[in-house]
Amino acid sequence: MAKRIQSKYPGVRYREHATRKHGVQKDKYFFIRYQKDKNRIEEGLGWASQGVTAEKAFQRLCELKQNATTGEGPTRLAEKRKIALAKAKQKELENLTVEDFFNKTYFPQAKEDKKEKTCTSEDQFFRLWISPAIGNKPMEKVSPLDIERIKKSMTDAGRSPRSIQYCLAVIRQVFNVARKLDMYSADNPVSKVSKPKFDNRRLRFLSYEETETLLYALAIKSTQLHDMALLSLHCGLRAGEIFNLTWSDINFARSTLTLRDTKSSRTRIAFMTQQVKEMLQERSKATSEERQNDYVFLNRKGHKVKEISNSFDRVVSATGLNNGITDPRQKLTFHGLRHTYASWLVESGVSIYVVKEMLGHQSTAMSERYSHIGHNSMRDAVKTLEKSLNKEQPDNMAILGENEA
Repeated sequence: MAKRIQSKYPGVRYREHATRKHGVQKDKYFFIRYQKDKNRIEEGLGWASQGVTAEKAFQRLCELKQNATTGEGPTRLAEKRKIALAKAKQKELENLTVEDFFNKTYFPQAKEDKKEKTCTSEDQFFRLWISPAIGNKPMEKVSPLDIERIKKSMTDAGRSPRSIQYCLAVIRQVFNVARKLDMYSADNPVSKVSKPKFDNRRLRFLSYEETETLLYALAIKSTQLHDMALLSLHCGLRAGEIFNLTWSDINFARSTLTLRDTKSSRTRIAFMTQQVKEMLQERSKATSEERQNDYVFLNRKGHKVKEISNSFDRVVSATGLNNGITDPRQKLTFHGLRHTYASWLVESGVSIYVVKEMLGHQSTAMSERYSHIGHNSMRDAVKTLEKSLNKEQPDNMAILGENEA
């Protein structure tokens, strides 16, 4: 350890660098020594080449002693540095813009945690609507009024209420993540903004005859597209669940499919109909042994399928299943096959709770959209009751005649 030399100021010492010069003299590193709580403490301030002098060190020592006497302010250099660091960090957070946080913190983490499609959507919302409005604004200064302006600009541009909801959801998540990381402390500005109300639920269901027409046309166009549609119609699978299905997820003995990485992030079991079972067994015959653990559906390059082919929409158009339908919510999409599966369950008398479990919904609220389909079962129940009542009731006219007699 280099020798420490006492300066002309009490409590201030220094050591000389072995080789480095500061001017004509050797560079000096200054220390201050003082007593606190009966303990002798020595802390370093810095080098003369960094602007530290014995006089400045003594002034700092006097400041710490004064603070100890008055009970106000830091009494150690470590405390002073900590306070200065906290102030610098606070100033940095006060100046942290929405764009800086999104690009440097939020979005890189989102790409690690979220699906590629979700990240692409969030990035588009940010670039098109969020960044132009509040990107350069410090997060601490974003107000509910700023969010209302984003809503208005999207409405004026003809964007759907659902798109506006998604955009607000992205903003809300950005501020929530910032709060979680202690990079934002105010209330989330989105919490004070009302979401646009709308009913965007797709409730188009196919009849048994329509599904036969569709499946026949799909089989002519593409066997793989037909088989995917059959899985959705008979097992209620989402497109993503079909894409993720591997041969190891199929249990022919139990007639079950294990669905992993679902929308709710929970694994669930789906049950095969005999038609689905026979279809998968037929596909299995054409799959080599070394690929038995691979995905069930592969594209032409032998890779995992990532989206439903546009051929589906062309087949739907050719069969006329969307003819005369102008409401986008009523047009048949691939996801409508899953809705059809749910409608068939309800029409068959399956309870909403069981439908919830079979579809993998997180709450019955999502399954209750199908509840009105069960009205036919209720009508049949009332008709059965009426028959029983008519059978059991006495002949009122006969009773009236007996009384008159």
